[in-house]
Amino acid sequence: MMESLLESLSWQWLWAFALLPLPFLVRMLLPPVQRQQSVAYVPFSAEWPDASGARTDKHERARLWLATLIWLLVIIAAARPQWVGDAVELPVSGRDLMLAVDISGSMQTPDFEMAGRAVDRLTATKAVADAFIERREGDRIGLILFGSQAYVQTPLTFDRKTVRRLLDEAVVGLAGKATAIGDAIGLATKRLQQGETGTSQEQVLILLTDGVNTTGALSPMQAAELAARRGLTIYTIGIGADAMMIESFFGSRQINPSAELDEKTLTAIAEKTGGRYFRAHNTKELQQIYQLIDQLEPVEKDKQVYRPRHALFMWPLGLALLLASGFLLVRGFGRSIGGQPWMH
Repeated sequence: MMESLLESLSWQWLWAFALLPLPFLVRMLLPPVQRQQSVAYVPFSAEWPDASGARTDKHERARLWLATLIWLLVIIAAARPQWVGDAVELPVSGRDLMLAVDISGSMQTPDFEMAGRAVDRLTATKAVADAFIERREGDRIGLILFGSQAYVQTPLTFDRKTVRRLLDEAVVGLAGKATAIGDAIGLATKRLQQGETGTSQEQVLILLTDGVNTTGALSPMQAAELAARRGLTIYTIGIGADAMMIESFFGSRQINPSAELDEKTLTAIAEKTGGRYFRAHNTKELQQIYQLIDQLEPVEKDKQVYRPRHALFMWPLGLALLLASGFLLVRGFGRSIGGQPWMH
């Protein structure tokens, strides 16, 4: 049992114990403090044997032992003791999954419906993707938002709650009004390679857009070629209804709000990387698409375990402060009643 306790106890700064003899060295090297002689004369002091040197020596020894104990506790606290818990297995499935969500100006088109009311495309995307992220326990998930520019909103992380919150905070037009699909793919490829922890089959990009590439340094197919060489699988989702009624000066008329959706390019991107293209005309279809992607079997990895560490330095430090405070309190109390202080 003692061996088990020793194995569970670790020290972050073990070298701190080298400071243990410091007070002894200081006492040896520095000249002794000259004690101030008392100017008061106590009659019949010779008749009080307890007030002589014997009593003083006893107090000196007690004070020395107490100071030694306080110094030892301070050194133990400085060495940062830690209690190492039992090994805990991390719930890792082995998949690095990046979401790239279009937040260009067209994503505010209100051609989707939720709970009986019309909502814009980004609102529907947030609601459906939120549930998808919540189900991906064990995956490392990252988030890229793109419009005229693409930027990483969340790097690869196991913290699904943060990814969901930052996706929910996304605003249409935040990255510009245009659509840089190629740059989004290129950025996702770069970040997934930087966070690579296993084989290339474990890396997946889900790209959702409602338009056509209109800007950016990379064309979509150039980016797809790069992603294919790096072993990145891309699933593309085209979002937007085929028909929508709008009111105008001449009355109601029907339009196709997805007329600019480049399904041909999105399909080519998916096929180039071994993925698949999906078309979401409404919220229900979008949910079904994420459920299909959700069925992807995770790639097995070696199990990862860690041993939680709990700091213990506050206990010896607190005891040292308690002993020092008690010593000072008793010493002050001794002076307050006009007598010789304890341990003087």
